[in-house]
Amino acid sequence: MPATYLRKSTEKDLPDILEVIHSAIAYLHEQGIDQWQHGYPADSDLEKDVQNGINYVLIVDGKVAGTATIHQGIDPNYLKIDDGEWLNGAENHYAAIHRVAISNKFRGQHLSQKLVSGLVTVSSILGYKDIRIDTHPENMAMQHVITSNGFEKRGIIHMRENNHPWTARYAYQMLID
Repeated sequence: MPATYLRKSTEKDLPDILEVIHSAIAYLHEQGIDQWQHGYPADSDLEKDVQNGINYVLIVDGKVAGTATIHQGIDPNYLKIDDGEWLNGAENHYAAIHRVAISNKFRGQHLSQKLVSGLVTVSSILGYKDIRIDTHPENMAMQHVITSNGFEKRGIIHMRENNHPWTARYAYQMLID
């Protein structure tokens, strides 16, 4: 059985991270999901994540199989929530999981579950007891990953990808001990 673990990314991982995200963008397009189709996330976003030490990679048998970022602190996109509310308020101390993607080379192996679970663990180690995540209303696969990891839907937030009109995202939250 191959070793599978999560670790903080390094500059050396950047080409693999970009490949994973680019393949995820193409996959969402193939599925007809209008998420990440308007220049977000840009390569520069991912480079900043790595430089800022907030990006993580899922390693399977020595290869980058997935990537995600743990935003620490207030996320401006999470300040306003419709059709619900955040437990503990919009400006509580929380981590937000963003840019979750699995390589097309590893698709179908249920690694998204492991990636999100690992990100929850890292968030806990970083001192966060309030963890948030969002996804596009049409991204049913990610909604399943999120809820099967214990997150509860809290409402709807709105995101903007570059100059594209604001679009709805289902917002989820998990409080841990």
